[in-house]
Amino acid sequence: MWRVIIQCSAEGWRKNATAFNAIADKYSGTPISSKKMKDDERRIMEYQIENVSDAEDFVADCLTLEDFTATFESL
Repeated sequence: MWRVIIQCSAEGWRKNATAFNAIADKYSGTPISSKKMKDDERRIMEYQIENVSDAEDFVADCLTLEDFTATFESL
């Protein structure tokens, strides 16, 4: 199992929330957490993905969005 960690700025979320949700829907991941930070309104989201290839693809798709960063790690 893999944890995909996605972060984005408040502006990035405003511009790309719909596109991000479409990307997240492509993968059979389970949302673990979603946080909106009080100070700067950036978002941190975590998903559990079964397949490492799907985790890699999810990260790659997220990185196409402006102001989004993504990494993954083993659970």
